[in-house]
Amino acid sequence: MRKPGRYVSLEDLGRVRLSKHFQFRNFLYSEIGNFYGKQNIPDDPDLAIAAGRKLATTLLDPLVETFGPIDIRSGYRSAALNNFGATEVKPQKCASNVSNAGGGHIWDLRDDEGRMGAMVSVSIPWFADQYNAGRDWRDLAWWLFDHLDFHVAWFFPKNAAFNLSWREQPDRLIQSYIAPKGKLYGPGLTPDLQRAERYADFPAFRGIAYPPVPGA
Repeated sequence: MRKPGRYVSLEDLGRVRLSKHFQFRNFLYSEIGNFYGKQNIPDDPDLAIAAGRKLATTLLDPLVETFGPIDIRSGYRSAALNNFGATEVKPQKCASNVSNAGGGHIWDLRDDEGRMGAMVSVSIPWFADQYNAGRDWRDLAWWLFDHLDFHVAWFFPKNAAFNLSWREQPDRLIQSYIAPKGKLYGPGLTPDLQRAERYADFPAFRGIAYPPVPGA
């Protein structure tokens, strides 16, 4: 049985405001954790919060303020939960802890070079409907490239969902499991010179006006 103090601390962690549109609890849900009865609690809450704030303010708030609501499939994973998903669940549902440190799903674990980072799996309903009707996923990929300072964007076939990560010293990689599969952009590659034409019909960047806070 959990101690009341531990539960209250977790409740308080969930209430931590990471950005204008997100609290920490928005990223704690885990399908693997729920199904197998595994906890998803940070070992280093301060580092997880710091990385999560960078992710939410730099990448996710601009998405919400451009496209409206976004769907978060997988956010934060504790090192223990991620290792369970990488080694015990068949087929493996998580990459290794080493791969998920410093820019992956384990927000409270720096990579081997000491870099902080965080990742979230997300889809954008506004774009997913168009993608499912035949639109090219690369239209959104190049929009991300030109508007957000991400570390990695990795696309998946269902609903054009993608892993989006922030990291100190970002690599600026775009990769995909959707045809054409592989690396769309990375160091040493030249971006599509006509890429802006792909997203010319996208909403204005951060163009959604939310109610102002009185006195702010």
